Order: sequence, then C-alpha cells, then structure tokens
Amino acid sequence: MGSMRNLWLRTAPVLCLALSLAAGCDSDTGSPPTPRVVVTATAPSSPNGVPDLGTAEEIAQGLDVPWGLVFLPDGSALVAQRDSGVILRITPGAEPEQVYRVPGVSAAGEGGLLGIAISPTYTDDHYVYAYFTAASDNRIVRFKFDGDPEVIYSGIAKASTHDGGRIAFGPDGMLYAGTGDAGQGARSQDPASPNGKILRLTPEGAPAPGNPTPGSPVYSLGHRNVQGLAWDRAGRLFAAEFGRNDFDEINRIEPGHDYGWPDVEGMGDTKGGQYTNPVVVWKPADASPSAIAIAGDTLYVAALRGTKLWTVPLHDGATGEPRAALVNTYGRLRTVVTAPDGALWVTTSNTDGRGDPRPNDDRIIRFPAR
Repeated sequence: MGSMRNLWLRTAPVLCLALSLAAGCDSDTGSPPTPRVVVTATAPSSPNGVPDLGTAEEIAQGLDVPWGLVFLPDGSALVAQRDSGVILRITPGAEPEQVYRVPGVSAAGEGGLLGIAISPTYTDDHYVYAYFTAASDNRIVRFKFDGDPEVIYSGIAKASTHDGGRIAFGPDGMLYAGTGDAGQGARSQDPASPNGKILRLTPEGAPAPGNPTPGSPVYSLGHRNVQGLAWDRAGRLFAAEFGRNDFDEINRIEPGHDYGWPDVEGMGDTKGGQYTNPVVVWKPADASPSAIAIAGDTLYVAALRGTKLWTVPLHDGATGEPRAALVNTYGRLRTVVTAPDGALWVTTSNTDGRGDPRPNDDRIIRFPAR
C-alpha cells in the first residue's frame, strides 16, 4: 500500500479534508485519486495573535514520511521519503514524479532517507546530496539522477533514535550536516566522533578549510540531535535541537562552540564560558523541533510533538518571543523551507509511526510570500 500511495500523489483542496465523505474526496482506502488542479483555502489564524500565514495551497498528498525538501533552480522541489528511499520531484499543479531511489537505505526507527541538498553549482554539475541511514552507519552521498551514488562521508553512528540528518549548503558554499548522538551522549563531547555535532564539509566530503580544528569536520559540538539548519541574511547560522525531558532548543551556532549536551539541557551553567546557552527553549511537548527556515526577520520552526509552526522574530541575530501558528491544524510538522519565490513550504509527518494519520497524509502545504 505504501509504495502504491506514492503513485497517488496529487494536488487537492485543503477543504477536502473536512468534506471527504460527503464530496467523495480521497481517503486512505479505495481507488487511486485523479490528479486535480490545486484549490486554495485560507489558513486559519492562530489563537494567540500571530498573523495568519495567508492562503494555503495543498501541493501534494499521500506522501510516505516526507523528510528532506530542497528546491531546484527551476522552482520545482525534491522531496525525500524516509522509509522508501524514493525522491520525488514536485511542481505545483503537476503530478509528482519519481526521479531517484537512493540504494542501500535501511529505514528503522528514526533512520532512513533524511536530509537532501543540491550543489551550489547544480546548473553545472547536477549533483544532489543525501544523508541517509545505511546498514552500518549514517552517511552522506552525492549523485546525479542518471548515475550511482558516491559516498562522500560515512561512519556517523546510527541508532533507532537521534540520527540527526539535516544537510544544507551554507552561504560559504560548504556542506553542513546536523548529526545526533545515536543514543550515547558521551559522543557529543568526543571531538573524534562525528556524532552529536554540526559538521562542515567541502562538496567532496573533506573537512572544510577554516574549521575550528584543522583537518577535523567538526564545526560545533555538544549537540543531542540536530534536525534544523538555517542562515539569516547576515550569514548567521541557527540550529534546532531536540532535548530529552526538559528543554528543546534553538541555538545560534558559532564555530568551535560547545552547546553542552549531555551536561546541560536548555539554559544552564556555562561552566565559566565552556558551554554556550541556547537562544530559545521550549518544553518538548510544545515543540520537538525538526526543520527551521528563515524568511526576512522571522525564523520558522516545524514542531513535531507540538503540532504547530513556531515563528520567532529575529533582530540583528537576537531572538524575540516565539509565537505559534497552525496550532493543531495539520498535525506533526517535519519540514519548513523557504522557496525561491519567497513562499513557505511545510510538510507534515503524521505517517512516521508517531503521529495520527489523517485522510491522505502526508502532505505538503504552501503559504505565499509575505
């Protein structure tokens, strides 16, 4: 059923969710739906004063645990499906197209096909990058749609949880990867381990020049499970991190800084400046932050357990009071990305084994540029 559902992706009205039985809209059973042109509906305003995000367009339905999302130069999107290893190309108003299946994906627990990125020189080299869980480890590969993947970095310990997985090219043209501690917090403080870190690599997978320790890929350490990376207009890096029982975090990342895990969770004793405190914290029930995106002066945070989209004001690198949008509107939110046209794309994660799938989950929703 899961593989067939990938062929059933389509554009459809957001309001179809509420009217599915009465109007014959698609459910999780029955015949594959017929692709339709997108119908829009106004996204609901959040109850705490956050301006609504505008008119929502449902771009695709029936996705199989969408995780990574990145845009191609033509404005279409590549979406990585965690459990199947399939990458889809999605263009609003058209049927999604399978363009690649990453071989060797070993999906279990939180592992599988996770983050994806495209080369900064994609129009010349056509390289796509993927972070995924293999039989023995988490690794990063690059490939072209007509070729086999090339492993550029391997040896990141895997586990059923805390696999990290977000990758992105920074303004400096280097590849950044957020990793998890794979369930062993001591790895986060071990400079020889790639786990519990943010790594900074060349496009070929070597430690990037200018890293805090020459010859090491480690850019920052003391992380528990990083699944969100984003840069503001001044080139400052922010990262989202899952806490354990007390606090989830947004950290402003400085090269060589130690963010304290497992000794500190949330705001705490910096041990005389040895550790760097986060800039935003939440209780895990309110967040469990995965991807983040920055548009203008706002940082957006996709919350899984919190089932909302957090908005955090930014001003010269400082953060303001977080406010929640889309509260309980679409369920678990995994990824938020700013499109080339300024629109915000959000993916749900209700089919990941921890959510409550709704008819036609998982889906991608687009909100217009603000």
